[in-house]
Amino acid sequence: MVQGVIMHSLGSTILLLLVILCVVLLLEGAAACSGGRCELGDRCSSEADCGSELYCYNCWIEFAGKRCVRTTVADPFKIADTSLPFNKYAFLTTHNSFSIRGEPSHTGVPRITLYNQDDSVTDQLNNGVRALMLDVYDFRDDIWLCHSKGGKCFDFTAFEPAIGTMMEVEAFLSANPSEIVTLILEDYVSADHGLSKLFDSAGLTKYWFPVSSMPRDGGDWPRVRDMIRRNHRLLVFTSDETKQRAEGIAYQWNFMVENQYGDGGMSSRACHRRAESLALDNRTRSLVLVNYFHTVPLRVTACVEHSLGLADVLRACHAAAGDRWANFLAVDYYKRSDGGGVFEATDMLNGMLICGRDDVRACTKRTLKDVLYGLLGKAGLMPGHGGTTRA
Repeated sequence: MVQGVIMHSLGSTILLLLVILCVVLLLEGAAACSGGRCELGDRCSSEADCGSELYCYNCWIEFAGKRCVRTTVADPFKIADTSLPFNKYAFLTTHNSFSIRGEPSHTGVPRITLYNQDDSVTDQLNNGVRALMLDVYDFRDDIWLCHSKGGKCFDFTAFEPAIGTMMEVEAFLSANPSEIVTLILEDYVSADHGLSKLFDSAGLTKYWFPVSSMPRDGGDWPRVRDMIRRNHRLLVFTSDETKQRAEGIAYQWNFMVENQYGDGGMSSRACHRRAESLALDNRTRSLVLVNYFHTVPLRVTACVEHSLGLADVLRACHAAAGDRWANFLAVDYYKRSDGGGVFEATDMLNGMLICGRDDVRACTKRTLKDVLYGLLGKAGLMPGHGGTTRA
């Protein structure tokens, strides 16, 4: 009898201690940081807990509970400078930027298609995305963004008239006069000068980078500072070769090489070109685009894949491209990671392109000495000093 009472009392005590321990741990976790003081990797309970350029997210495959993860790219134009050619920088790119979860139907028909992103194009641009992949179609006597197949848009695959997204781009460029945006179009528009009319209606032609100023045969692009000064801050590439002559819209494959998209592009064992592209190491094309997304978008696993396998794929494609780092990194669900994700990967690309370091934040603004060394290096008079390598 007494023994039973003791055991019951002991069990109750242990249970009480466990409850107290759990409460203490919860309180410690909640009190560890809050009110915007949480740093990268810290546990959090809401967006308000995390510091600037972070948000509260649960990558449940990688860790239990929410933690503060990155939500933007380090700006290479501000950290380093704008003195280098456009092709000496890297830009985070969203694949099917318009294919946004939760986007309401604009046709009155429920949409049956795949989704690739979580937030609006405006949010993407504000978070450091600088290139948008958009699929444009003739639809309902207008140009629409559509996630379809076979070059034809349907009510159940259509997202919205393209003018809305183009106006978002215009608003961003207007509000950010030192930024450059690239549009990469999967182009199924056959309407006579349809794209030209679209860009004109959206007010984008004043930012247009003319095809005549684009380098041929793999030469360097103009310096970013000159592009900004001339207001040539919108680059547009089309998959339709006829548009370059007919409308002055650059044919993508005249200027860029690209790896295989979909599952075939996510292996670090080999980096192969996509069918439309020249060989990745063909130096007559001075821009390199690396795709890193599944054939069927996998929202659940994106946070792990953006953190664990991405850097290895970028290194494999660097080797395949003749020791050239990617200028564009195209991804689905760009914000999902267990910490740095695609933002950290883009910082690495910019660091390698600008100063040979694995983080752009290790690069400093170029001095007159850097410029002189770069010129002498290009002339072969300074062995060991490349044109964009900094001490």
